[in-house]
Amino acid sequence: MLSNHKYIAFETIVIKEVRRFTRIWLQTLVPPAITISLYFVIFGNLVGRRIGDMGGFNYMEFIIPGLIMMAVIQNSYSNVVSSFFSHKFQRSVEELLVSPVPNVIILSGFVVGGMVRGLLVGGIVTVMSLFFIDLEIQHPLVTLSVVLLTALVFSLAGFINALFANSFDDISIIPTFVLTPLIYLGGVFYSSSLLPEFWRSVSALNPIFYMVNTFRYGFLGVSDVPVVGAFVILLGFAVVLFSACLLLLNRGTGLRS
Repeated sequence: MLSNHKYIAFETIVIKEVRRFTRIWLQTLVPPAITISLYFVIFGNLVGRRIGDMGGFNYMEFIIPGLIMMAVIQNSYSNVVSSFFSHKFQRSVEELLVSPVPNVIILSGFVVGGMVRGLLVGGIVTVMSLFFIDLEIQHPLVTLSVVLLTALVFSLAGFINALFANSFDDISIIPTFVLTPLIYLGGVFYSSSLLPEFWRSVSALNPIFYMVNTFRYGFLGVSDVPVVGAFVILLGFAVVLFSACLLLLNRGTGLRS
């Protein structure tokens, strides 16, 4: 159980983070929803008509879980990396570090804030998808579990990026050159059964491939990967990244001049 002052500190950080992105919702919540809607129109309707079925489902049905997951990943990551780096840049993070608040509470507050934004944008995209197709969730518990774990993993990844970043340019390098290729090669728009054996093996090294397919299983009941194994991988990533973030924060990596 958290002591009263620790809980207040955690709650304060989370509320501050949520207010930060909701105050500028036209920049943080609307653009991702519009972008994903364009994917629905272009890939789902226009391209999907020529592709036909994918994995035994209408192409629009097939890609919607992946597009929702893409929104969650991008927004969970970007919220934490931009917010924590801004605190570093303005040196306001020093006030947190010298306060009687444990580092684990500071980390948890920023990460939960990132998760809230990722899940909120994912929820908006899900609602917008209902204008294009009727969604039925086959396994609600699996769907909820994997989206929470995914938001957690990429919020933690964004925190690590923020710790090592030395300029605002540094917080865009990983999303542009690492995150985006992993998302597009993670099975959002295709089934791995269409790939040659070599590229299927390469896809197995991509953690987003497991997230997207497990989330798709929650919606459609089909997956290119074993669901239990995917959960083990996701939990492993979450534990390793949380431990790494806490270790780096305790050492003051990227925070000490």
